[in-house]
Amino acid sequence: MSNPGELIIEPRNGKPADACFFILHGLGADGRDFEPLVPALPLPADASVRVILPHAPRMPVTVNGGMVMPAWYDILEMSLDRRVDEPQLKTSAKRIQSLVQAQIDQGIDSRRIILAGFSQGGAVAYEAALSFEQPLGGLLAMSTYFATADSITLAETNRGLPIEVHHGNFDPVVPEALGKAAYEKVLSLGYPANYRSYPMAHAVCPQQVLDIGKWLGERLEQS
Repeated sequence: MSNPGELIIEPRNGKPADACFFILHGLGADGRDFEPLVPALPLPADASVRVILPHAPRMPVTVNGGMVMPAWYDILEMSLDRRVDEPQLKTSAKRIQSLVQAQIDQGIDSRRIILAGFSQGGAVAYEAALSFEQPLGGLLAMSTYFATADSITLAETNRGLPIEVHHGNFDPVVPEALGKAAYEKVLSLGYPANYRSYPMAHAVCPQQVLDIGKWLGERLEQS
């Protein structure tokens, strides 16, 4: 898979970044999909957060008739269990981990790096965050599922990673049952997790944006 790069938004206060927030988009989109979210987040005025919005590579997607589009991995079957190309997913997760490592190499404390993902991007974020060998600040899973729950190699350093799971009650693309199943799975593995549902479809809503900003601020205060 080729590397299409990423969109980087520096801290709004003009100061050097001391924290980093990654957001991984969903199928068929790119990093610009979540660009409008960044200024809408109610973060403290003194927050020096760099936001990184990676672009997924383009590839044929089986469930969409082989159409070539931005995707973190191929979806082979739209069953409730979501049969996916796990090697591709894990390759995407390793790419995200390399971007995280690059931020650490630039001086950002790993505990002030937070990963978020929507839909397909959330499945990659689960894999990338929970298998990363340095302690991270948090994981936000939006309208997504834990595709590699049965194959992931969990990193002991992130066993206490706070996980926030958000899902829409009326999601026709990724049924809420999958979001709840992911939440129950990480709880069973001992992670401190929280679940929020919203009256929406496969989307992000205004109340959720406020909740994300509050959660992100709390995570940065505690790191």
